[in-house]
Amino acid sequence: RATPTACARAGRAAMTVRSRSSQRAGCGIRWPEASRRRIRANEVNERSAMSRRWLWLLLPATALTLLATSSCSTTWPRRDPSGEILPTVTGTSLADEPVTLPAFGGGEPLLLLVGYVQAAQFDLDRWLLGLDQLGWKTRTLEVPTLPGMLPRMFRGFIDGGMRRGIPEEDWAAVVTVYGEAHKLAEFTGNEGTNNGRILLLDGDGRVVFYHDRGYSVASLNKLVAARAAVQ
Repeated sequence: RATPTACARAGRAAMTVRSRSSQRAGCGIRWPEASRRRIRANEVNERSAMSRRWLWLLLPATALTLLATSSCSTTWPRRDPSGEILPTVTGTSLADEPVTLPAFGGGEPLLLLVGYVQAAQFDLDRWLLGLDQLGWKTRTLEVPTLPGMLPRMFRGFIDGGMRRGIPEEDWAAVVTVYGEAHKLAEFTGNEGTNNGRILLLDGDGRVVFYHDRGYSVASLNKLVAARAAVQ
């Protein structure tokens, strides 16, 4: 039978074990009021910083969504501008140089590969590959054209993304058009925008070849024949 002294010793031992367990688990610690306030403030700051990090991650996605839904908010029907002179349009190359079309051709033939949405890049890349394989020598510009107010607001973000995906030596051959993009969109139509608009201009800026139905070997051969016919 246990004596009162033995029971007291057992109780003290049990309390010691519970105290050590509580310290290891971080429980039962009574922090001073000032320390508790600092801990709460740190927790609030950490949550705020995490919210800001998520905000910066979401901003690019939000911008792209807005661009996708608004860059072609005004739609012009597809049309063939063959025989017409390209309207005067000013853009900026990725090398940050102003470019005015069609004057940029300097009285020589000029090929323009126009895209109204990012999805057109697949079609334009096929044209560029085909032209390169043929040893194409005529001056050529890729012209991303984005009508609307929101693209103008985010032009730095958009151009920066293009620069990250294009070798620096090719930046001068990529001309983005924002403020006067509606002129090109109305000239060719931006309906069914997943295909590029391929325009060969003569020395006067007149369209002597036009194609907007996607790359094919047959259409490439027609472009080559049109170029051969231009003096």
